[in-house]
Amino acid sequence: QVQLVESGGGLVQAGGSLRLSCAASGRTFSSAFMGWFRQAPGKERDFVAAIRWSGGVAYYTDSVKGRFTISRDNAKNTVYLQMNSLKPEDTAVYYCALARIYSAYAESSNYDYWGQGTQVTVSS
Repeated sequence: QVQLVESGGGLVQAGGSLRLSCAASGRTFSSAFMGWFRQAPGKERDFVAAIRWSGGVAYYTDSVKGRFTISRDNAKNTVYLQMNSLKPEDTAVYYCALARIYSAYAESSNYDYWGQGTQVTVSS
């Protein structure tokens, strides 16, 4: 089993920054991807970013490229999402997730474990 705990959400003005953290515990040694997804009220859960646990290759959805950076600290079993130049449309609950198998990293159905989510609110 794997447990994921997000932190770092909050309220920020447009143009500001936040850093989200996702601490993983349990049987994380066979992880393939760690991903961040977000869900705004009344909308589906959308892919934001993912990173290969081994090698650190990162992937982003187009709307956050150049503004968000995903990184990981293998020694701490923690993944981060640095969010800069935040916009009101970034407002959502952000979830981290872990995938055991290398597959389509942007598909939420390919992830095996999920955190509880952390709220990010960007005011205009």
